[in-house]
Amino acid sequence: MLSTFVLIAYLLILFQIVVDLFRDSDLGGGFKVLWLIGLIFLPGLTAILYIVARGRGMAERQRASVQRAKSDTDAYIRQVAGKSPAEQIADAKALLDAGTINQDEFAKLKAKALA
Repeated sequence: MLSTFVLIAYLLILFQIVVDLFRDSDLGGGFKVLWLIGLIFLPGLTAILYIVARGRGMAERQRASVQRAKSDTDAYIRQVAGKSPAEQIADAKALLDAGTINQDEFAKLKAKALA
């Protein structure tokens, strides 16, 4: 059971390292290849060296990736949610001023926006 836990933990660390290698745009392709070759032939030693040497940058890239995903999600939710009540009332007021709708229709649109 302990060996299974250690193996799964090791595989998770290797997966995180490989993902971080491909996420890092500052690291050149040659260095990425060298790290991957090291992970293939001396996986344990290379994983420890990678975490020691590049662990801080790894955490910063992960944090930036999470922040980027959160901001993308928030932007998508705002886009899908539609206009705010103030924007809906302003649009209705513009229609009223243009004479497209009458005062009763404006009142209905306003009440609907505020509901």
